[in-house]
Amino acid sequence: MLVVILAILVWPTSLGGCTTMTVVSGHSMEPTFHTGDLVVARCGTPAVGDIVIYQPPGIAERAQIIHRIIAAGSNGGWVMQGDNNDFRDPWQPTDHDILGIALLKIPSVGSLLRAPLVWSSLLLMAAALLVWPARERVLGRRTAALASTAEAFDDHQATEAEADRKVVVS
Repeated sequence: MLVVILAILVWPTSLGGCTTMTVVSGHSMEPTFHTGDLVVARCGTPAVGDIVIYQPPGIAERAQIIHRIIAAGSNGGWVMQGDNNDFRDPWQPTDHDILGIALLKIPSVGSLLRAPLVWSSLLLMAAALLVWPARERVLGRRTAALASTAEAFDDHQATEAEADRKVVVS
């Protein structure tokens, strides 16, 4: 059940979920966010003052910008600006373009996630977790088989001892 709840909470927007995770790249949001920070955002109704992750209209699908909403736009969009910028963004994203409202910052984690050693370590641990239960099942079967063999041996020994006593008594 915990896994289901966790999956719902972190299901990415790219797969129809409500969570977006973005690694900050650049200085436009300093001092709030720094390059390499991981920002977790959830869908919701944005408002002036919120820091949001959005896809700029008309730009490549994978491009994401994390900036603050500073005003409502005249065309139904939002006026955006980075905290460290002295100019406004050229785009006015609508609610449809906003992927999520920033909720959580994990400092410097994004830099680690880009390292090949970290990814290979995570893949190795995931493979170990997949193999571990199978290994336990096999060992469990072997232990059960050994236990039943030991019981059968004990029963056989008891039967032979009983037979020996009958021979001696007779």
